[in-house]
Amino acid sequence: MGLARSSYYYQPRGVSPAKLEADADLRDRMEQIALRFPRYGYRRMTRQLQREGWAVNHKRVLRLMRESDLLVKSKRKWLSTTESRHGFRVWPNRYREVQPTGINQVWVADLTYVRLRWEFVYLAVILDAFSRRVVGWALSRSLEAELTVSALQAALADRRPSPGCLHHSDRGVQYACDEYVRLLTEAGLRISMARRGNPYDNAQAESFFKTLKHEEVNLSEYRNLEEAAASIGAFIEQIYNRERLHSALGYLPPAEFEHNLKTARQRVLIATP
Repeated sequence: MGLARSSYYYQPRGVSPAKLEADADLRDRMEQIALRFPRYGYRRMTRQLQREGWAVNHKRVLRLMRESDLLVKSKRKWLSTTESRHGFRVWPNRYREVQPTGINQVWVADLTYVRLRWEFVYLAVILDAFSRRVVGWALSRSLEAELTVSALQAALADRRPSPGCLHHSDRGVQYACDEYVRLLTEAGLRISMARRGNPYDNAQAESFFKTLKHEEVNLSEYRNLEEAAASIGAFIEQIYNRERLHSALGYLPPAEFEHNLKTARQRVLIATP
């Protein structure tokens, strides 16, 4: 018709009352989601709303989040909890050679600190690299090996991986010590360690810790270890593993991703003559 493209997309300046009301309802729901998941950007927010039945696209969500000051403000900070100057064996980085295609093929392990009102405590976690699910964790006042051993024992008891699963961690003494290596060897897990002083070699664990700090730890004031363990445990098991959308999983929570994967494989087995 000889019209410019901009003419097709032109919207009148006046906004209808119905649209204003729809935006208000949507904004209310977005604020509720942002309170539960403070680190959600506009992409995850869009997917969450779509899963709930809202007819929205990312442009509308981004506009409303910007207007409501709901966009994430990033702060980059890293504090090392790794002591790699020890006399135990250091294992090569085998994770760079492996691309997991299913659960219990690669586990990544790391630890971080958690600030309480009057002290610091330490959290050790193990994640499945394929599903990003936390499969084992432990919290302690001590950075000794008992912390990482407890997390590993929890993961082994819950998942029972087949021999050959790769366990990737940093070079810290908590992962290189005799007791930890013995548990890995007895379970048939292969050992992999990151390069010295490079947190990005274990980026999946670092990403989880960033989520944990921004969406749980930094929003709480734990009075003691028991209170921290209860709150962090609830966040890991219920919110992170079962509710929080993960972009690498097609915007599914880890537990739902694993369930869908198991269901799909069962269907293939049934259909195979």
